[in-house]
Amino acid sequence: MLSVRALRCACNAPHVTRSSAPAISALLAPIRLSSSSATATVEEQDENGEADEIVSRERDLNKPKNPSSQLAMMFGEEHAKKNHSISWDLRKLDLELMRIYSRQRAITETVKGPYRVRTVARDQEKSVKIDVRDNKVFVQKSTIPNIWLRDNCQCGSCMHEATKQRLLDTFSIPKDIAIKTHSFDGSVLKIEWSDGHQSEFSREFFSRTTNPERQNAILRQGLTTVKLWDSTIASDPPKEYYRLTGRAKIARVLLKIRQYGFCYVDDTPITPKATKGLLERIAFIRNTHYGGFYDFTADLASKDTAYTNIALEAHTDNTYFSDPAGLQAFHLLSHTDGEGGASLLVDGFKVADELCKTDREAYEILSTVNVYAHASGNEGISIQPYRAFPVLEHDSLTGDLLRVRWNSSDRASIELPIDKVETWYDAARKFDALLKKKENEYWEQLIPGRVLIFDNWRVLHGRSKFTGKRRICGGYINRDDWISKYKMLQLGREKVLGSLASG
Repeated sequence: MLSVRALRCACNAPHVTRSSAPAISALLAPIRLSSSSATATVEEQDENGEADEIVSRERDLNKPKNPSSQLAMMFGEEHAKKNHSISWDLRKLDLELMRIYSRQRAITETVKGPYRVRTVARDQEKSVKIDVRDNKVFVQKSTIPNIWLRDNCQCGSCMHEATKQRLLDTFSIPKDIAIKTHSFDGSVLKIEWSDGHQSEFSREFFSRTTNPERQNAILRQGLTTVKLWDSTIASDPPKEYYRLTGRAKIARVLLKIRQYGFCYVDDTPITPKATKGLLERIAFIRNTHYGGFYDFTADLASKDTAYTNIALEAHTDNTYFSDPAGLQAFHLLSHTDGEGGASLLVDGFKVADELCKTDREAYEILSTVNVYAHASGNEGISIQPYRAFPVLEHDSLTGDLLRVRWNSSDRASIELPIDKVETWYDAARKFDALLKKKENEYWEQLIPGRVLIFDNWRVLHGRSKFTGKRRICGGYINRDDWISKYKMLQLGREKVLGSLASG
């Protein structure tokens, strides 16, 4: 017979996985007390059945127990009485295992709060005090580990001067690496290590190193002050002009996209070639099951409602990808023999901020309950993300809102027990109502020569129905690609590379 101690050890293991929980539960099966509400074992339950079984067993735990049941039959009356307390502990363990297994099937890990929509980012490098004593480097109140400092040596033998890639074998560094000698040359700290290597670190290096994590995130993510907007942005939307040349043009376009979530590029030549060239100045055009750069009409060539003439509610694209497109672009090349087709934009961050302030509980539900999505319109294709994601995704380091995923057309299952799913619908209904609030909707009729580029992680888009024939071209760009380009243009190479060693 298994001991309670052995079972407790199994239950308290660091990783009780989805596969191990049923296995341990199966070991408990022979010594479960029988009851009038007995149910099937874990392996025989579906997701709804698991929840029912947990409730049933909780109810059963509160009933008077008869020790002369299965234990009595297995070991005799006297032995059953002696081991009644043990069997009681086993029942509790069994119930806890059921809980673990149920949670793991029902919930995929999400970022823990507190959640927030942050609109102001301040990058403030500070003057730091550097001291070396007792074989350690101290910067302000922080102790810098010797192993980390040696690993981040910036010399040519430790880091490739051109590629900025580490050449040093990190784990060849002695675990007890120590400072042999040190000296200051102006604002530069020079260190000779116990392994004979020599390193130099500037005051700026230490300033970045000891920045609060929030400041490091500003550098790494290219954060800037976000400007939330509503329908009144129609009077002065962010725009630049195609005639601007060089890096300055792209830098100004990307800055406005980072601040507002979108930007128009006016006076663009009305050709697919010019539009594609504009996007390629930002980064590589992303390929999907729709292809790369697109040039289409409403002919359902791809089985998606975007390739029709019906109205589309505000949504984000690619919710069925684990990594949705970062930027999306539309250029209306022509619209003949018809009317309608006005474009709709909604600031998802502004709406999320409004929800957070008016109904914190709804905001947290949409931040924690994961939802699956799919793209299954084309023959032989059905795309789903490798896991489900919440509608409102937050940065794991800062807790700041990072991405909005909202597309009711492509939504699949919701990761909640069926008797709890109404909580998600209630929260989603409130978010949907804010998205459709007139004050939050910005409508604009696209015209040939005006390219709309927007942040698909923030701004939702839609359109009104239309008649006639419209020809539109555009494409997707990955988030990493455009943010990297934005950071290089706004911060400069030295500052971007400097942020890589911080933290």
